[in-house]
Amino acid sequence: MNDYYRVRVQATPCTEDITDLAAAFMADAGFESFEPDSEGLTAYISVKAGNGTTVAEEALADFPMEVKFDISSEFVEGRDWNEEWEKHYFKPIVIEGRCVIHSTFHKDVPQAEYDIVIDPKMAFGTGHHDTTSQMVQHLLEADLEGKTVIDMGTGTGILGILAAMRGASKVTGIEIDEPAYLNALEHINLNGVKMEAINGDASALESLEAADIFLANINRNIITGDIDRYAARTKSGGKMYLSGFYEEDIPVITAAAAPFGLRETGCKVSNRWVALELTKD
Repeated sequence: MNDYYRVRVQATPCTEDITDLAAAFMADAGFESFEPDSEGLTAYISVKAGNGTTVAEEALADFPMEVKFDISSEFVEGRDWNEEWEKHYFKPIVIEGRCVIHSTFHKDVPQAEYDIVIDPKMAFGTGHHDTTSQMVQHLLEADLEGKTVIDMGTGTGILGILAAMRGASKVTGIEIDEPAYLNALEHINLNGVKMEAINGDASALESLEAADIFLANINRNIITGDIDRYAARTKSGGKMYLSGFYEEDIPVITAAAAPFGLRETGCKVSNRWVALELTKD
């Protein structure tokens, strides 16, 4: 089982923009999971990536805002992460009455048109977070039959798996974190769908053809930083669904997307979290 460092980052001052950006910098350094709050954030990183405090300090050394970070970490012994999710977090969820998401350990699972099995370990994407459920809602409404789909930052693979179940002809998921990538491969096999997974960052898009549907549930700063690459791999007339940011971030996202022919054509909002639909002209 993988051992982790639980790293606490206290930020002074602390705003949502600061914790979002700090999480983006730390994700690039190998951190896998984030829990932001009003005073900073807690993050997890495998011990294989190095000392948690040191990696965080190096990741935030060139932070582009005036912020004081107090960083500490503690060792978290490897455990059965599925058991942890079962005990504390992950319960079966039904979205729009059409899609049920559950794990292998769940009993008496509700019946639904689409049944997705997820054993999440440390990877993000169980359907419980507003952003994931909003993206699922978009996919349930979209015409996916025979369409090609790219899922950037696929996490557990949940969105790509649903796209494949809904008739997409080709689905490719890209995930930068190796444990999450391996978890996605497990879920592709577990759900018996046809989907390719790639362990890599946005540079992996260069090897792919443009898709009819482009998905990215990441965060505002990564999305705006890579929106040109996303647009280049979205067909004219294609749809892009973006999430991982707040309602007040919509103007930032749409302004970054506009130069690449992407315009807002739909939006879902829940608890200030947003899943935005863009169409490429």
